[in-house]
Amino acid sequence: MLIKNKFLALFTGLLLLGGCAGVGNDEAEVKRYQEPRYTEDAPIRLSVSRIDIRSEFMPSFTRPNVEHLFPVSIEKTAKLWARDRLQADDFSSNRQAEFIIKDASVTEEIEKSGQLFYKDRIIYKAHLVVVLRIIDSHDKAKAETEINAWRELVLPADVSLAEKEQYWNGMVDKLFNEFNIQMEQNIRKYLNMYVMDNTYIQTYDD
Repeated sequence: MLIKNKFLALFTGLLLLGGCAGVGNDEAEVKRYQEPRYTEDAPIRLSVSRIDIRSEFMPSFTRPNVEHLFPVSIEKTAKLWARDRLQADDFSSNRQAEFIIKDASVTEEIEKSGQLFYKDRIIYKAHLVVVLRIIDSHDKAKAETEINAWRELVLPADVSLAEKEQYWNGMVDKLFNEFNIQMEQNIRKYLNMYVMDNTYIQTYDD
């Protein structure tokens, strides 16, 4: 029996910036960004023999899509999250887990102000869609949960590249900090039958 849940996580994180803090040239030159990691969080131990992590997202490398310009990749971060947080803990089981990235895109939109003394703005929208599915040895789905998360960032059009990268990095950090919480909650709630030592108790009010 397939137990299916789709959780629309409206991570509304709308960041409106009327001005920008300056970033010194020296700081911009040496600034390097890395994907956030979640190795300090306890692993989610699944009653499966293996975990298949894969992406079905195909970047276009053309505007309005700009995810390839980000110093930190949403797609790569999602894969690292799965490696950090998900653990196969039943090697005798005929079940396996599939962690599938459906979308990891960022789009860019120029918004003309049309008013004197008002700057044009750039609107960035990040989308992350991930499905975690439990299947058996006959490739039959047993249960799955889905997270559909997004964040929006608004910047003045004249922001420097160094400043953009700083805000882009913060955008990805916030997206995954919320994803980390919501995905664990979904797993323990909707895939609770396949979580080792799960303490979540399903109620009729949920």
